[in-house]
Amino acid sequence: MTVLFIHGYPFDHAMWRHQLAALSGWRCIAPDLRGFGESPAGEPDEAAQYSIAMYANDLMAQLDRLGIREAAVCGFSMGGYIAFELLRSHPTRVTAAILCNTKASPDTQEGKADRDAMAALARQRGATAIAEKLLPKLLSPVTVKNQPQVVEEVRAMMTRSSVSGIVGALHALRERPDSTPLLKRIGVPVLLVAGEDDQITPAPPMRELANAIPGAEFVEITEAGHCTPLEQPRAVNAAITAFLRKLG
Repeated sequence: MTVLFIHGYPFDHAMWRHQLAALSGWRCIAPDLRGFGESPAGEPDEAAQYSIAMYANDLMAQLDRLGIREAAVCGFSMGGYIAFELLRSHPTRVTAAILCNTKASPDTQEGKADRDAMAALARQRGATAIAEKLLPKLLSPVTVKNQPQVVEEVRAMMTRSSVSGIVGALHALRERPDSTPLLKRIGVPVLLVAGEDDQITPAPPMRELANAIPGAEFVEITEAGHCTPLEQPRAVNAAITAFLRKLG
């Protein structure tokens, strides 16, 4: 079985390094989304062309190039929004879904205004300013206290993102569709992974999200904020491994 890992904003495929190392029993693929890591972003004025559907289509094209017909998808935060899009638009290609630190609802008007402000900040002051703005919201206080290397890893990953990729992703996030109508129609096995201290996608709403998906499993990871796969990789790997083993 192939597992497709989809990173969040404003990260790259390196956020999955612990999972890629641990899940040696499966074929694991972790691409960089357009505009992040080693994937080109295009021109700055192309930001309005970015969408969750664009990312999903990019990933399907990549699987096609690799000769992979179907895969389990594991999406983190924005990657979860993309996983929902794959379930909606390419359902025959998805055998299972692992949704980490994400939600199904679209941005509120306040949320859209915040995306616009962040895009302006990125254009004016670059990726470093975005990293410093986001970092306090991303990690558990336990991580900040006990794992300074994780703090620096997350900061470095955000800082190396391209401004074009950041602005494009913010547009995609701002305009993402509402996936709540999809939930009751999901017919593949689903695992949801939440962080106990997540400020961005808190655990209680993620539990409600799991309850809305037929047969979905839910795991809450202690001493983890939004970046659960990096903050508590052993617990996340154990949850993912147990889920994948049940798929056969």
